[in-house]
Amino acid sequence: MSTPAKAEAPAAAKPGAAPAAEAAPAAGGGAKSLLPVIIALVLAPAVTWATVEFVLVPRLQKKLAAAAPHGAPAGGDEHGAPAAPAPAPAPAAHGGKEAKGGKDAKGGGPAGGYEFTNVVVNLSGTMGTRYLKTSFLITGSDPQLKSTFEGSKPKLTDVTLNVLSSLTLADLEEAGAKNILREKLVNAYNQALGRKIAEQVYFSDFVIQ
Repeated sequence: MSTPAKAEAPAAAKPGAAPAAEAAPAAGGGAKSLLPVIIALVLAPAVTWATVEFVLVPRLQKKLAAAAPHGAPAGGDEHGAPAAPAPAPAPAAHGGKEAKGGKDAKGGGPAGGYEFTNVVVNLSGTMGTRYLKTSFLITGSDPQLKSTFEGSKPKLTDVTLNVLSSLTLADLEEAGAKNILREKLVNAYNQALGRKIAEQVYFSDFVIQ
């Protein structure tokens, strides 16, 4: 009676192996099902970057380039910066000639004045270290003023240098220094010519260095 019981024992162990064998394929199938999700997560940033870099950015650049010439304000560049103002024309040096037109350089005196240009003198008391450079127009009501000054140019040039070189730096720093200098020049010219012919002096350049 005990012999049949021993023969059936090995057969009872076989059914237990079936669940283990089924679990192995199930685990392999789960990994395969996650593979598309992993690939999508890896490729999504790369696809997004490529779209922005090669599609959206070129389109945006084209739109900006097309709108730039029309969006720039009048008188400015493409970035909206205002255009630099045109430089003022430098005054023409007449070199001791009659002023052109119906008015003098300041627009207040009669035509026919005489102009001294680029007169340079050392200032008194500076040991030659400071100098004055000036240009000015002499006007008056006498119609012969121009011809009179041209006929006495060497003499009047010497008078001009004497008056200007007698000035000190302190003289030129005083209030109303130009008005005082105008009077000195007018008086010196009239005294040198022996009659009142010069009436006013208009400075077009006055530099102290």
